[in-house]
Amino acid sequence: MIGFFDMSLLTEEIVIYGVVILFSLAIVLIYILKQRRQNKIVERKIQKAKEAGLYEPASLHPEVNPNNCIKTEACIAACPEKDILGIRNGKATTINASRCVGHGACFHACPTDAITLVIGTEKRGVDIPHIKPNFESNVQGIFIAGELGGMGLIKNAVEQGRQAVENIAEKLREEQHYEADYDLVIVGAGPAGIAGALNAKKNGLNFLVLDQETLGGTVYTFPRSKIVMTAPMELPLYGKVKLNETKKSELLNIWNDALNKNNISIKENSQVEAINSVNGHFNIEIKDSERITSRKVLIAIGRRGTPRKLNVPGESKEKVSYRLLEPEDIHGKEILVVGGGDSAIESALMLSGQNNVTLSYRKDAFSRIKPKNDEKIKQAIEEEKIKVLFSTNVVSIEDDTVTIREGTEGETFRIKNDQVYIFIGGELPTQFLQKAGLEIDRKFGEAILSNSKDKDKEKRKK
Repeated sequence: MIGFFDMSLLTEEIVIYGVVILFSLAIVLIYILKQRRQNKIVERKIQKAKEAGLYEPASLHPEVNPNNCIKTEACIAACPEKDILGIRNGKATTINASRCVGHGACFHACPTDAITLVIGTEKRGVDIPHIKPNFESNVQGIFIAGELGGMGLIKNAVEQGRQAVENIAEKLREEQHYEADYDLVIVGAGPAGIAGALNAKKNGLNFLVLDQETLGGTVYTFPRSKIVMTAPMELPLYGKVKLNETKKSELLNIWNDALNKNNISIKENSQVEAINSVNGHFNIEIKDSERITSRKVLIAIGRRGTPRKLNVPGESKEKVSYRLLEPEDIHGKEILVVGGGDSAIESALMLSGQNNVTLSYRKDAFSRIKPKNDEKIKQAIEEEKIKVLFSTNVVSIEDDTVTIREGTEGETFRIKNDQVYIFIGGELPTQFLQKAGLEIDRKFGEAILSNSKDKDKEKRKK
């Protein structure tokens, strides 16, 4: 009886262990199959991105260290854009890197410091001014924040403007006082400039904000209904702005409110032509105005500087524009939009409801555009709301027509036209920066934001 009882217990234990082992094997098998399926999905997306020209990054983008990555997927959840990152072979990897807007949410979300924000690639360099970790340029006393330094997202530009002025205020307190009209002159009234102005007020600085156009900088040039923010931000002396899906007009109202409450005014239509270092301060030359002096300068202008032009006959006509401000007021026009990026497509879509819109693009397909814009433009083409002329170039612009060439050496033809909008990017204000003594670096895959250990190493080296 005892032997039989022992055998029954042994058999029962074997069955239990066998069930546990089979259950564990089943879980492992399901995991492996799920990972393989996930790998195939991501690999297909990467292949599709390569075919569409979206795999290679255009500017700032995440780079994953596989040795640190533990597949938390926190980076994917944090990213407001779709399919920038994915999981392959148990590690995060980039998919549509060229669609990254450099918000840095993935960098901050990663719990293992596996992500570095990198600008440029080994093949494609990106020109940016030389900037130290405290946002100071190679010229002592001139600081740079925002889009010009590689950070284009509004939230990041705001934070950089705030931090830059914090560093400036600290330097001013430590340094010998030099006689000048201002402690700080901020060039540019965009996101970084506005945040910098609010923080300058908070620090009790005597400062002035100049902009060659008007409040908002590049944001002001966007159409009124364009969504410009999808994440909250913190403004000095104002608090947290919690709006999501924020349109241009709403954001400009917030900035105006913040500035008015703190009695800060922007000197608009004041183009800075030169910044010269003289005896511990800066002489700042303003177009059609008197020269002013300042102890420190914060340059917070956009990367575009000047809109890139087609350089064709007739481009100087009044009907040619490089920005679209109030699309809702334009009706019944024959409109040509030139370009293939997000700005061109968004403008064409906004105008298409009440106008006859043609879009001319020099390439044979759209690339590096946001997924939503890609879907919308395809739908508009299918519904014949927009006529797209791929592989075409504008030859000349006449009073009532535009002459277009197929390819670079093909036949030319004319289309009726009342208005031309050109969105082919902008040119970095290199001449202005170099005239001030700033060095321009071409970044080939260099880190802009890395983990804390890397930052400590960089500080020790310096």
